[in-house]
Amino acid sequence: MKIIFIIATLIIASFWSLDLQWAQFLSVAALQKMTRFIAELLVPNVQTAFLQKLWWATLETLAMSMLGTLLAVVFGLMIVRLRFVANVLRSIPELIWATLLLIAAGLGPMAGTLALALHTSGVLGRLFAEAIENAESSPAMALRTSGVSEAKIFCYATLPQIIPQLVSYTLYRWENNIRAAAVLGVVGAGGLGGMLSFHMSLFQMAETSSVLLAMLGLVVLVDTLSYWIRRALG
Repeated sequence: MKIIFIIATLIIASFWSLDLQWAQFLSVAALQKMTRFIAELLVPNVQTAFLQKLWWATLETLAMSMLGTLLAVVFGLMIVRLRFVANVLRSIPELIWATLLLIAAGLGPMAGTLALALHTSGVLGRLFAEAIENAESSPAMALRTSGVSEAKIFCYATLPQIIPQLVSYTLYRWENNIRAAAVLGVVGAGGLGGMLSFHMSLFQMAETSSVLLAMLGLVVLVDTLSYWIRRALG
């Protein structure tokens, strides 16, 4: 009971410290503004010239997520025994990595792709390490007693056991990266996020609506594709 009381007290204190202005948020003026904002978003821009730009931005976002995930798979396998490195990489969010890399790589999808690769390498490195540790050890021990090298033991004894897990983890992270790639453009990494930041800053709601629909469609497409691939492997 004491723990519940303490948690309830902290929750109440957090509401008090945030100074949430519910009266202003639910005022007639605020509701009118939100209604007008939503109404403008319901009318997307479908002009051919704009849709062409949107199409290329969508492909750019998809490419960023795919290449970033593929690089992460390679780096993740390289650092499976370097737990500290994996923890450092995954503890830094993609947005922070992108902001740091923009200084070195400049504006554009390069920084976004590397940001996704670095963060996801840490995540996959940890997941891959756990999959390897949980793999059946008897095939590896049999090869090791025969004098087979560690590299061949991994390729012929361990890897065949954990491939379904590696693929499942990779596809799951790809689903997350497609969302992250769409957001990274906000800090200058290109793709749909770049278009979203640009048009929202100019209060161009029709263009913003089209970009949001493209993001939603891309996420649904990748989630569906990933689901069917995992189901086929299962």
